[in-house]
Amino acid sequence: MRHQPGVLIVEDESAIAELIAVNLRHSGFRPTWAMDSATAQRELDAVLPDVILLDWMLPGESGLLLAKRWRANPRTKDVPIIMLTARGDESDRVAGLDAGADDYIAKPFSTKELLARIRAVLRRRAPEQVSGVVSIGALSLDASTYRVSFNEQMLKLGPTEFKLLHYFMSHAERVHSRSQLLDKVWGDHVFIEERTVDVHVKRLREALGLIAGQMIETVRGAGYRLTAQSALASVPSPRV
Repeated sequence: MRHQPGVLIVEDESAIAELIAVNLRHSGFRPTWAMDSATAQRELDAVLPDVILLDWMLPGESGLLLAKRWRANPRTKDVPIIMLTARGDESDRVAGLDAGADDYIAKPFSTKELLARIRAVLRRRAPEQVSGVVSIGALSLDASTYRVSFNEQMLKLGPTEFKLLHYFMSHAERVHSRSQLLDKVWGDHVFIEERTVDVHVKRLREALGLIAGQMIETVRGAGYRLTAQSALASVPSPRV
């Protein structure tokens, strides 16, 4: 099963929302519909989408106010927003972009153009760039020279395992779900199975070796975490 990007459609006109949703489903996306600001907020609180299609004119709070609020919230500030509206004036376009929208499309629009805009904002969300030197306990990674060592012994890693380890080490002690790792290491415009993450984690553990490999823990039902504690516990105490 391929990773299907989630799209939250915030649109009060059911005919337009249904047309968008049908085309999104046929194009490999996972649409969710909210007809007003309160429903949209509940959907966002439950699951973060990959993209938000946000109508300007809504019952209750306007799309403009919602965009401003979501951009100010740390949890939702990085989710791409495309404004949908009948307003085509340049001043309105500028207001939408100033509120935090990543793109703006005026009604009526073709579904082909909308799909192209969605794919474009997803492409802009590039994976985190690998740079700098990171050390966790005896494990050290130098991104500029692509070298990894444990207890000063050089280790050999493939390019994906290297990027995965760099992300784990840059966010040590935190639990990361498979979908988060796909977004941050592979990039969320690359549609691959979440199970692929498990394969690369297994390869990474094998490359790190018996002791360092234990630093990457499986957190049941949640994902993976890199911790220095497991490796420390495996190192025998020096004899006195």
